[in-house]
Amino acid sequence: MNENLRSLFSHTGRVVYLNHAAVSPPPIKTVEAVTAQMKDVAENGSLHYRQWMAVKERARKLAAGMIGARPEQVAFMRNTSDALSTVANGLRWREGENVVTFRGEFPSNVYPWLRLRQAHKVEVRFCEERDGRVDVDELLGLIDDHTRIVAISHVQYGSGFRADLERIGRAARLHDALLVVDVIQAMGALPISVESELIDAAAGACHKWLLTPEGVGLLYLSDRALERIQPTLVGWMSVPDPEDYGNFEQEWTRGALAWETGTAPTSLIHGLEASLTLLQETGVERIASHLSGLTDYLCEKLRSRDYRIVSSRRAGEKSQIVCIEHAGDWSPMALYSHLKNQGIITAPRGTRLRISPHLYNTTEDIDALVNALP
Repeated sequence: MNENLRSLFSHTGRVVYLNHAAVSPPPIKTVEAVTAQMKDVAENGSLHYRQWMAVKERARKLAAGMIGARPEQVAFMRNTSDALSTVANGLRWREGENVVTFRGEFPSNVYPWLRLRQAHKVEVRFCEERDGRVDVDELLGLIDDHTRIVAISHVQYGSGFRADLERIGRAARLHDALLVVDVIQAMGALPISVESELIDAAAGACHKWLLTPEGVGLLYLSDRALERIQPTLVGWMSVPDPEDYGNFEQEWTRGALAWETGTAPTSLIHGLEASLTLLQETGVERIASHLSGLTDYLCEKLRSRDYRIVSSRRAGEKSQIVCIEHAGDWSPMALYSHLKNQGIITAPRGTRLRISPHLYNTTEDIDALVNALP
């Protein structure tokens, strides 16, 4: 990575930002793309609507390419919660079936399944966290022939643990279950291959590692998932010819596009296209390599300090998120406030301080963080 990347963001000269696992500052070009579309609406109304839809399809193609999917397998949603809820509600559930998930999941990947417990008497089985890790053997031991969904994050928000999705996916398929993955903490920072990782459904908002303002997310549905999941929230855009307004005999449109109900957050999708273009041009593999080196550097610097590294640093388990705990009496909130007062932005999460750099961060940023820690 180089200084040119830092110049693409307006905040890099003012703060050391290490909280991309929460909300990322968008690049300057992304902000310009959003505001340009809004200005176009203000000056021209719907005159350029076809052009806006062309941008939407380019963004869809870029997003699909980033995860190894076909464009028609990717739908735009508001956020991760909406996407996972529509997956949960789109299956025909029977009493006694179960969902297997992890206790440390972000609530977006828990509440949709808990609702099934109330609505359909579905059992929700939790694998517990073990010292910052998901014990995959324990998780797999919860799967049986009554399991319909195995729901897991690609990367855990509270520990940075990276799941062995291929192994989990193989186990799910042995029991004819679907692997549903929250990819919000991976898209844009780590390579994703929905085919090789045996992902049946994936959901993720775009305001973290995809560098886009809040309000737009993605839903991926495999062909296998589409055979089982029905769209439960539909609208005028869910059919092949939305402008054939009086034709109510249309079937749902192909693939995941049936999940797009109506008008999209068009200005945000213009921003998403700009951010996805930057990420594609930089290369996700290159970004992942940079972040691996940067977080290794961080952990090495911390080994001589009074901190415990909670995040697994094993090959295949480590990610771009590092969570630490102070060995003394500094709470995560106190650490966060101490760093914020020095222009360094991190995040308190539970008993941990979470550090999450992105493509433009440098070893100098890490040095500033480590030197500022009490």
